[in-house]
Order: sequence, then C-alpha cells, then structure tokens
Amino acid sequence: MLGSGFVEFKVNYEQTKDLAINKAIHSDTFSAGGHMWRINCFPRGTKEFEQGNYLSIYVELVSKRRSANAIFETFLMGKDGQTSSTATRRSDVHLFQQEDWGWSRFVSHTDLVENYVIEGHITIICAVMVMKDSSIPVPPAEIAKHLGTLLDSSDGTDVSFVIDSETFHAHRAVLAARSPVFKAELLGSMAEATMSSITLNDISPATFRVMLRFIYTDALPGDDELGDPPSEMLRNLLAAADRYA
Repeated sequence: MLGSGFVEFKVNYEQTKDLAINKAIHSDTFSAGGHMWRINCFPRGTKEFEQGNYLSIYVELVSKRRSANAIFETFLMGKDGQTSSTATRRSDVHLFQQEDWGWSRFVSHTDLVENYVIEGHITIICAVMVMKDSSIPVPPAEIAKHLGTLLDSSDGTDVSFVIDSETFHAHRAVLAARSPVFKAELLGSMAEATMSSITLNDISPATFRVMLRFIYTDALPGDDELGDPPSEMLRNLLAAADRYA
C-alpha cells in the first residue's frame, strides 16, 4: 500500500434533501497515497428511475493526468455516535482515472432519516487506501518470430508440398490451425491426410512461398518478394487466399 487518507464529510440534509436528482454536494479535497480525492454525495441519488429514494455516495480522484489503484470504505455515522455496521460499503481494488466510482443506492431515504440524520445533518466518513501498481510488464508477443524460425529450420515438419521442382516442408498442425481448407485436406478424410508429400499444380513456387510465410507469421511480403511487376504477385496471392482461406 502506498498510503491512505480519510475524510469526515458533514452534509446539511435539511438544506439538500430537495436537490435535483444527480446533483452532488462535494467534500473538501483530501490527500491519500500522493493523490487528491473528494467525496461526492447525491442526496437524491443519481438515477431518475429511482425517483430520488436513495442517497448516493461516490469517491472521485481529482488529481490531474494521473491514475491510481485504490480501495475505499465508506460509513455513515449513526444516531448513537458510532459508525454504522449496516450503512457501510467497501470496494474492491478499483482503477481510478479522473472519474468517480461508488454506490447509487448507498442507503434509502427512509433508513437515512430514521437512523442517520442528526440535528438536520448526516456525517459521511470515507477512508481511501491507495495500492501499489502490481502490474507485471508483459513482453511483446514473439510467436510470429518463433513460428517463422520453425518454418525456416524445418524442425518437426510432417508434410511437404512439391511445386514444379521445389519442395516446401511444413507442419500439418500449423496449417490446419490457420486454414480450414488445409485442415480438411491434412486432418480430415481426404486422401492428402495420409500423404507425406503433396504435389500442387495450381500455384507457383513464389506465390506458395509467400503464402506459407504469411500463414506462419502474419507477415506481408516485402517489395523484393513481390517481383516485377508486383501486381501479378498480388493477383496470385489473392487467388491463393481465396483457394486456401
């Protein structure tokens, strides 16, 4: 925990009980964990459909250009001078980013008047506990790089494609995961499912090479792979995508 703070906020209920719905009374700002906070009390609630029958209480982070993970706990002071064990709420860890968060139905007006209005006032006590940022930096995904290396090394390949005089080695599982057509051919009931070497006649080696690289890595071809003119390779790739997508 980075730090904590609390505020005791006294609201003149008699003067504010007829405010418009979604109209707030604000506490003074207070410090907790290096941030500034305040309590927003809505004497007639925040939602029109609740017809002003509830007191709403929200906690707001007012520090500019900052965010904070915090837990907050809010109580009403009872007529016996003790904090209430029923009109109390505690949040989970919440990420504040210059907005408020709280409870639209903190307590009903019937319960409020009966138990918590003291000499025309209600007293709200709120504690804020600011937590350390426990997020763990996540390194960038390198699965495309690793699959590209796997393709280049030919380690573990279990199927090959022969196109003209060139042979391309690949992995059935990768192709099946990326293409429903390959999945049907290589893992289904088609003849190719039992063949270790498959001859293709409807695609050029250059086009298949680029397509295979994309299947493994999601990498688009570089200018040197498109050939001259590049429009021909692009047309061939579109045809291959339509065939194997």
